[in-house]
Amino acid sequence: MELFAELFSDWVGVLSFLVIAFILAMMVFFVRLIIRKSADPEA
Repeated sequence: MELFAELFSDWVGVLSFLVIAFILAMMVFFVRLIIRKSADPEA
C-alpha cells in the first residue's frame, strides 16, 4: 500500500498511472477489434 500512496502523492505518479491505464485500455480495444475482425469471414 505504501507504493500506491507514493504513486498518487505526486503529479508525476498520477500521470504515470494514467499513461499505464490508457495503454492497457488501448490493448483491450485492439485485441477485441482483431478478434472481431478475424471472426468475420466477409472482412
